[in-house]
Formats: sequence, structure tokens, C-alpha cells
Amino acid sequence: MKKILYKAALALCAAVTIHSCSLDEYNPTQITGDETLATFDGWLGLQTYCYSPLYDQMFSASDYLALAEAGTDTWLTSANKTNTQQYFYYEGLTVGVNDAANKVFKQAYSLINSCNSVIARAEKIQDGVSADIETLVAETKTLRAFYYLVLVTHYGEITLQLDEAGDNMIISPKRNTYEEIYGQIITDLKEASQVLKTTPYGDNYARVTKKAALGLMARAYAQGAGEGLTENGTSYWQRAKEVAEDLITNMGSYNAAMYDDIEDMWTHANNRRNKEALFVASGPHAGQDGFSVASGRTANKLATYTMAKPNSLDDFYKTSDKSNYFYGRVNNNVYAPSQYLINCFSEYDKRWENSFVTAFAEFSIIDWGTTHDKKITTLTEALCTKYNIASEHIGKKIYPYVDIDINAFGTNGGNSTQAYVWPKGDHSGNADNLIQPKNAFAHPYPLAEDEDRFLIYLSKVPLSAAEKAKRAYFCVNIDDMFDAQGRYKSAQFDGTNSFQLFPSLSKFNWSFHGLDNGSDMQARVGDMFIMRMAEIYLIAAEANQVLGNGAKATEYINVLRKRACRNAADYEAHMKLKTDATLNDVLDEYAREMCGEFSRWALLKRHKAFETRLPLYNTRAAASFKSPLNYLRPISYDFLNQIDNADEYGTNGY
Repeated sequence: MKKILYKAALALCAAVTIHSCSLDEYNPTQITGDETLATFDGWLGLQTYCYSPLYDQMFSASDYLALAEAGTDTWLTSANKTNTQQYFYYEGLTVGVNDAANKVFKQAYSLINSCNSVIARAEKIQDGVSADIETLVAETKTLRAFYYLVLVTHYGEITLQLDEAGDNMIISPKRNTYEEIYGQIITDLKEASQVLKTTPYGDNYARVTKKAALGLMARAYAQGAGEGLTENGTSYWQRAKEVAEDLITNMGSYNAAMYDDIEDMWTHANNRRNKEALFVASGPHAGQDGFSVASGRTANKLATYTMAKPNSLDDFYKTSDKSNYFYGRVNNNVYAPSQYLINCFSEYDKRWENSFVTAFAEFSIIDWGTTHDKKITTLTEALCTKYNIASEHIGKKIYPYVDIDINAFGTNGGNSTQAYVWPKGDHSGNADNLIQPKNAFAHPYPLAEDEDRFLIYLSKVPLSAAEKAKRAYFCVNIDDMFDAQGRYKSAQFDGTNSFQLFPSLSKFNWSFHGLDNGSDMQARVGDMFIMRMAEIYLIAAEANQVLGNGAKATEYINVLRKRACRNAADYEAHMKLKTDATLNDVLDEYAREMCGEFSRWALLKRHKAFETRLPLYNTRAAASFKSPLNYLRPISYDFLNQIDNADEYGTNGY
């Protein structure tokens, strides 16, 4: 295990900082070894490096998302694609060189090694303030626990390594038990939570605090409960309940919070320093931190995997993805919600439009001379015929929905863009009338019959031919996009390329100044929420339900439903859960609240739910899923090639 390169990690420290820091903060000019690590500044550089994969890899690239969300009841491939079948459908999943399981395994262990070094070296620091050192060690234990939780969740009984890597390499590692691994995770988090404060070290919100350690503890107890673990004779489910309920009851004292309105959770102005976030992967700021395409700083490209490409209908939606300053260059287009996930949302639940884009529009950029009138689409007879738009709408115009405000940061930061909405019915093109939205991607729902700012609408509620005829835009019933087996259709079914569209998760796509580099249409750099307070309510509901208190579980679920209700007057009749919650109620609420947030695979695993839910909601995956094999991911190919006992260690059956 110690073959993971400790020296390489040290060499990287000098160039890496937490993204929300300035370049000269926590960034020693050179880290060369023992002598430098004996100084507080040198040691702090290595400690800061322990955060590095959170944004640079795990929560900005597709690998961890594939492990954490694919192969579940909530996600299918768009157009039933066959190039991502290993993780979505368990077809041909095996030990691979460059695949997701290999990469995530290495990322987690590499940083565990750095965490071990930070913890081991703390007592040897020759300067620095002891309280600061104690806090930073507690941060590091929280991070180590997180990385081990990722490993044990996805790879099972792996090797628990707590010592600093030295010259004596362990080349024949042994696997530890679930009890040992989860026991160490909980120990780290307990020790950390007792030391960490409610405010972050250095007022840097990217650093973990007490609420992060407690939140991860609740998650770890819940996941370990799925393995049947106990602590001093008490079920892990009981422990998960206790920690989650303590965090809820004493939310204010932990400096934790939850928005009263789900819209505010996903308001783009709240992306940085989001009050509901317990633990974040903080992205770089355009124009700061030396961020530019050339600088090599990682930007988040997950939106390219979860957003559809409207210019698949390129005779109707004419802006190419390479120059789309609104949706971005979303050219991977893989993660499409299952019918189950879509149907989880009722018409009263505004988590739908705050999570998914279903109406696609054009944009203007007045700053660059692309004025409102230059992005107007006129409905011709040919377009109306092809896209089944009633002939009475021939000659009508569809106007841009947003205008993109460009802020140039010069050579260091490129361009930062933010979308402002053109008011409905205002065709003046007067920029003074633009409205700043909470979330530019949370468009009106349901789309009004007389809406004239959107070209394409994927309707959750099936529209009749007569209802479509009232609309001067292209309408597709989402239900028509699925075949009889619940898979997305892979070819034209209405004479257009609408089969390449799908309701598009917008949680990884943001629009605010300081967000992105305009020269890279794939890149977004908003903060990612590793854990937020809503998950604590769900864990509390889940634990109570498993322990037999469905009524209490219902109370926690209803807190989330009430804030998600579109109109307060509809809550009692249409959103409130009125019976004792079942496990299915809990799983459904997780789907609504946490879709796409790196939690679904772990949730189904701890309830042994793949065999029951995949046949209902992901039939293609059900056909290939093998139990118990697919309850674990393949062990890293590179790791197995570095050890002497690969046959004994095993591949997890792959």
C-alpha cells in the first residue's frame, strides 16, 4: 500500500492550495522533505493538499459520479447509449486500467497517505500555535474518514493503513474487516468533532468544521448499518439516528442551517458560502487563484454529462454547443433520468424545475453585439411541419430567454458570464428591463401556452394534440421518449432528433459572475456540495423507519416536502405525507431531494435494494446485475499490479 507515491505528493504540495484561498495563502514556496515538514508552514502545505482531489478530481470529473450514481434506479443513458454500459448497466464491468473504479481507488488512497503523514508529523512541528495544529489535525482526520468511507462503500473490505509511508513498503497488504474499517472511520470523526469549531480555520469555508464531521458520522453509521454493524451492542442504525437528530435539534449551535425554500438552496448567488452546505468541494474563482485554461486549474465539467444538447435539432436550435454561453458545450450527454425518477416529482414539487431543465431557449449577448433581435427565431412553414407546430403559428417569433452579461478578466481569467432573463412579453430588447433570476436554469413550470421565449419543451404531463396545437413551440411528451421496457428510445420516433434530448440535471450548471472561463464552454467552477443539511433529515428519516418508527420518519420527510411545495396552500392536500413512512417513501424522497448528488448507489447498497428496484426501474441493468458481485466495484488494476499478492488480495470477483 505504501507504494502510493509519498514523495510525489510532497512535490505537488507547493503548487496546490484550497481553491477558495489566494495563491499566497497556505502555499509554501518549496517542500523538500523532513526539514520542511518540521515547520508549520511546510506542514500546513501538505495538510492543505489533503483537500486537493475533492474538486480537482472527485467532484468535477466523471469517474466518481459513475461509481456513486450510475447503475441505479434513477439514471439511464440518453438514447440508450452503449458506450457507457459498464457502470450504468453492469455490462462487461471488469478490472480496468483507465476506468472509474481504478481512478477513484487511487485518488482516495493517495490522499489517505498524505493524511497519515500530516497526522504523524503534527507532534514534530517546531513552530506554530498548538491550537491551530490541533484543529488542522482534526480536519485531516475528517478527510481521512471521508476517503475511507468512499473506499469501504464501493470496494468493501480493503486495507486500513494509518501509518505514514516510509522506506519500508508493504507489498503484500491484507484486507481489514468492515468492523475495523468503519470503526476507524467513526473514531476519526468522533475525535475530529470534539476538536473542530463551528467556524472554519482561517475563515476559509472550504475547510471542514464540526458540522461536517458530525454529518459524515451520520452517513458512515447509516452505511455501516447496511453491513449489520453494531457499536458496543447498539445498532449502527440507532447511532445514525442519534447523530442525525442531534445535528437537527442543535442545528444553530453547530452553525448549520437549512433554507426554508428549496429555491434558495439552488439560487446561484448562494452557491458560494451556501448556508445549507455541511461540506463543500470549493471551486476556483474566475479572475482569481490564477485560474485560466492555461493555468491547469481544474474546472468542473460534470454539466457536460448531465445536460442534453438542444442543437441536436440544429435546423431549429441553431447555436452550436461550441459557442453556447448559456448551457455550455454540453457534448457528453449521458446521464438521463429514469421514468421512475421523473415520476417521483409531482406537479406541486418545485424541486422538479430546480433540478431539471426541460425547456430549451436561445440567448443574446448584447455586450458582444448579439442583440435581442439577432437571436429571434421565426416559425416558417417548413419548421412548423417538421416539428408538429400548428400551422396557425406560421410567422410567429420565438425570442431569446436570457441575455449573457460578459465580464472580462483579461489574460488571467478569461471571461465570466452571467445570465439575465428577458421578461415575458417584453420584445423591446431594452437591456434595462432584464431581470436577475435566482437560478437561470429553473425556467417557468409548467410552460405556459403563450410562452414565446422557448423553442423546445419536454412536457412531464402528457399533452394532447389539441393542447400542443395551442403552443407556438416544439412540444415533446417525456413519456413518448421511452420504449416499453422503460429505456430511452435510440432512434427517431417523431421525425425529429428529439430522441437525443432528455430532462437535464442542472445541479452542476451555474450562472453567476466569477463562475467560469469564457474560452472553455465545457468548464464551470461553482462549489460542489459533498454534504448538505437535507441529507441529515433524510438519514434521520431512514434510520427511524428501519428502527420501526415510521411516524417519526414521516415528520422528517415532511420538512423537506413542505419547503419544496410550489404553493403553500397546496401542501396539506398534495405534498404532505400523511401515513407512516415506508422504506419506499424514504427511497423516493432521497430521489427527489438528492438526485445526482453522489449518494444513490450507496443508498441502494445499504438496503440491498438492487435486486428489487432495478427490475422495476432500470430493466437493462437488472438483466446484467449479479449479486453479490455487483455490490462491490472492481479493485484497482494499478494497485493489483503493484503488490506481490494480487491473487490472494483479489479483484472483488471481477
